[in-house]
Amino acid sequence: MTAAFKLDKAVILERLGGDEEIYTMMVDMFLQDVENNCTALAASLVAGEMPDLQREVHTVKGLLATFSDDAGAEEAQVIERQIKLGQTANLAEEIAALQARLREVAGVLGTR
Repeated sequence: MTAAFKLDKAVILERLGGDEEIYTMMVDMFLQDVENNCTALAASLVAGEMPDLQREVHTVKGLLATFSDDAGAEEAQVIERQIKLGQTANLAEEIAALQARLREVAGVLGTR
């Protein structure tokens, strides 16, 4: 189980050059897209489209990294690597955990 997400706005702002407007825009975009990201992960998994799933996981990895969720981004990276290697035995569980992580981050960002 990955550690709980803690928002470190200062680190994120530093990465964004201190631009509060960009930060707010990025948070809003994340919140608007989180369910679409979760749906895309599930749809690719159910369809067995591993290249699509790998792309979706890669996207999620970038989103989590943007908000300094190193543990969540690492989790996504591990899943991405497993897909590349054809190790798909536990993907349903791992994708569900990644979806939960996205929703957790969204919940924290939504209370900013």
